[in-house]
Amino acid sequence: MRHLGLKVRSLLNKKFSLLFIATVLFWFKTYIVYKIEFNLDLQNVMQQFLLFFNPISSALFFFSISLIFKGRIRYLSLIIINHLLSILLYANVCYYRFFNDFITIDVITHQTKNFGDLGGSALALMKIHDVLYFLDTLIIIGLVVFKFVKVSYEKIDRRTVYGFFAAAVAFFIVNLGLAEADRPELLTRTFDRNYLVKYIGAYNYTIYDAIQTTKSSAQRAFADSSDIVDVENYVKAKHTDPNPKYFGAAKGMNVIYVSMESLQNFVINYKVNGQEVTPFLNKLTHDPNTFYFDNFFHQTGQGKTSDAEFMMENSLFPLPKGAVFTTKAQNTYQAAPAIFNQLGYTTAVFHGNYKSFWNRDDMYKSLGYQKFFDANYYDMSEENTINYGMEDKPFFRESMPYLTSLPQPFYTKFITLSNHFPFVLREQSDFPKGNFGDKYVDNYFQTAHYLDQALEQFFNELKTSGLYDHTIIVLYGDHYGISENHNRAMANVMGKEITPYDYTQLQRVPLFIHVPGVKGHIDHTYGGEVDVRPTVMHLLGIDTKDYISFGSDLLSEKHHQLVPFRNGDFVTNEYTQVGNKCYSNPDGTEVDSNKCEASDKEAKTMLSLSDKVVYDDLLRFYTPKNFTPVDRNDFDYTTDQRENNNIQENK
Repeated sequence: MRHLGLKVRSLLNKKFSLLFIATVLFWFKTYIVYKIEFNLDLQNVMQQFLLFFNPISSALFFFSISLIFKGRIRYLSLIIINHLLSILLYANVCYYRFFNDFITIDVITHQTKNFGDLGGSALALMKIHDVLYFLDTLIIIGLVVFKFVKVSYEKIDRRTVYGFFAAAVAFFIVNLGLAEADRPELLTRTFDRNYLVKYIGAYNYTIYDAIQTTKSSAQRAFADSSDIVDVENYVKAKHTDPNPKYFGAAKGMNVIYVSMESLQNFVINYKVNGQEVTPFLNKLTHDPNTFYFDNFFHQTGQGKTSDAEFMMENSLFPLPKGAVFTTKAQNTYQAAPAIFNQLGYTTAVFHGNYKSFWNRDDMYKSLGYQKFFDANYYDMSEENTINYGMEDKPFFRESMPYLTSLPQPFYTKFITLSNHFPFVLREQSDFPKGNFGDKYVDNYFQTAHYLDQALEQFFNELKTSGLYDHTIIVLYGDHYGISENHNRAMANVMGKEITPYDYTQLQRVPLFIHVPGVKGHIDHTYGGEVDVRPTVMHLLGIDTKDYISFGSDLLSEKHHQLVPFRNGDFVTNEYTQVGNKCYSNPDGTEVDSNKCEASDKEAKTMLSLSDKVVYDDLLRFYTPKNFTPVDRNDFDYTTDQRENNNIQENK
């Protein structure tokens, strides 16, 4: 036994022993995390192998940096590098548990100021066993501190160091070659970060993302006025004329948008223990003056609520990584608030959180909002707030004096918060929790019911105020509430297994457009958030043909029933594409992929052209007829937003 111990100690004291131990431990830890935490949809043996193989190159590359140093600094740098990579891995774990996505450089560099507001949501994503994800770091520290590994002060020659880096690069080249064989043009075609992590690994993906971020930052500097021509030609060729039956039917009316936080369409007409989750919205589906779209999908990316706002205001797609609100707030836009300003409307936003969240105080200037009523205008005491800000009922109640004092006509937006992960309410709810084996899914029905009650309260207040009869009200679910990580519980909710096809169908969110005096109906048209702006503007009698829009009027007889998602998948009225597979609607039967080819090409064209508009800031080179570019200096949200409105303090 003593001889064996001496032999082990001898092996540990080889020049590169600690580096190899760190690499192997980190390699296996990463693979275990991949299998436990991420749903990467492995479809064949090659993908299984690459998932196991891909951590090697990045672990070896980063740990080899420690070889540049000598003595204790070599070992200290190895421990620090290991710990930093572990933090990045764990950050992706927590991020994925909610967003079902991986962190990007844009998220790290632009959205960190939002993290302080996450509070209970972040804690809810952490689990006791997560400490094991740092176990390898503790093992390495123990080997050094307790002198199982002897500190070597010998300098390692450059040729050896270069050899380790070359080995890491060789592993990556093999990795990428195998990945390209299974997924051609992996690094140039895919919009989906899940594919990149599955094939090249979380750390190599981060390097790739850093390169792409740097590249996109440089795009604006090299863009010129000729770059907008292709975009302009495309959107004008795809423009759909409004339905003459509805064009101008709401001319001169006020406009109210309500962002219904995390509300998915499956809750409409759903019951828990015999009780309707959303009784008010259920009635609204049959309201004689309301259009209810039951095949309407969210199309958000990493910006979630802010991405939904961006699409609603601009009819442009969000970015494939990061959030437009935080990365491109200084761009030139021709957003709905700016358009309405120039038509004599007062524009305002109401939000029960502070104006810096999602960089709204900066972005709203570029969008042209005249007024922004944030948390400073509400009673943010403990009895009114939870999680991300103000609960919906006091939020609507305290907003009414501000709303009724705005000069009419107005264009406004209300952003609700209560139905947000982890779906908790400040007080005990009289509505039953679900019993589906997942506390977040179970809680979701209570917060969705609370939101429904708050919306009914708001409608009643609008009626009492006299605004109801001459105001368009647009209610929309901004993004999903239940991520793919909860599919097991959602199978109990829906009464069937949640396949990739079914999960895509669950991305439906409610869209209601209430138009006083206009006969509405339940509309089965397929559409997404980019389609709302032209729909509402046409109802108001505003011609949109000169604007750069990637959506089309949902009420148009020639509406394009193609809904691209940010990862490159799409839904049409006939087919759904998820990854490389094509399914028929509505039964979800897999069909030949050539049936999806034309729509796939069209969806990717739309996404790439929209990205070019945003990344290159191309709208600075294009001004629609009768539109004046926004001057951000015209807007100041630091002054009292009640000025000249005769609004009384209600705090």
